[in-house]
Amino acid sequence: MKRFFLIAVSALAALGATAQEKLSYSLPRTSIELTVTAVRTDFTAGPYAAFAEKYLGIDVRTQDEVSWRISEVELRSYTEADPSQRFSYLPDASAAPAMLSLTSQGLVAGYGPYSASSGWKFPAEEQHQFFERPANLASAQGTLYSSGSKAVRQEVVVGRTDEAKAAEVAERIFAIRENKYNILVGDTDATYSGEAMKAAIDALDALEAELLSLFTGCSSSNLQKAVFEVIPQPGQQDAVAFRLSASAGLVAADDFSGDPYYIRIVPEEAAPVSGPSEETAPRKGRAPAVKQILKYRIPSVCSVSLSDGVTTILRQRVPVYQLGTIENYPIY
Repeated sequence: MKRFFLIAVSALAALGATAQEKLSYSLPRTSIELTVTAVRTDFTAGPYAAFAEKYLGIDVRTQDEVSWRISEVELRSYTEADPSQRFSYLPDASAAPAMLSLTSQGLVAGYGPYSASSGWKFPAEEQHQFFERPANLASAQGTLYSSGSKAVRQEVVVGRTDEAKAAEVAERIFAIRENKYNILVGDTDATYSGEAMKAAIDALDALEAELLSLFTGCSSSNLQKAVFEVIPQPGQQDAVAFRLSASAGLVAADDFSGDPYYIRIVPEEAAPVSGPSEETAPRKGRAPAVKQILKYRIPSVCSVSLSDGVTTILRQRVPVYQLGTIENYPIY
């Protein structure tokens, strides 16, 4: 890209030297792009969670929950034209074009939009479907009518309570565990060995896990990825990069529904500029007249960190042009 800019500036300078037209340019600035990946976890409580302690002796969650966490952050830096630092240069046929080598230090030329796309993909809420539930209905004997000492009874269908169904599931779980124990110790009518034993145990484990989920509940996870852009400002070290909402996940910095994640940009100390050495010092005599001054930027190397206010989750060194210094390049 820098080579392209150098060629573009050289061509425009050659054209301007003939037409005596001004060439506009901008100083560079640095844009920091954060690609953030968050994990959404949907927990669905088991339908018999309220009876887990009574029938299984375990403590489980009884309410559905949605939680978010940051799983990955990737930082990239880009260079773009600073719209607040624009200058012009009048090409001169007598000026040496070698000065255009300063393109790599901050002379930005070229036109066209600089854009960065941001994508939000919000996963739909998931509700786990539980299988292997006991039947909701059961048969029961009831008295249809009585005639003297004789009672006429009839079988009727009645609804079963959740506790009755939970007790039945618990009995199934204990029966499965007993069957697994009997297979492992060889206390069965059939003989299991090798792959047959493994297949039988795996099938019982899967059935037990499905039944147990009726008490413990189930969780499912989805990924959400979003891109946020931060443009460092002189004199400002801390800023909100993005927020993490309990309902919507990754949201923009100005969406106060989420908890903030802070980006901190601290420039490193730079040594003072020393004078030219004896070999490069100008000789005594009349100095050549300065015809024009070109502006260029020297970036400042900064320590960039991202945190939730307590824990730092990313730290990286990035050169930032707008936090550096603006220097003059004389054209004689």
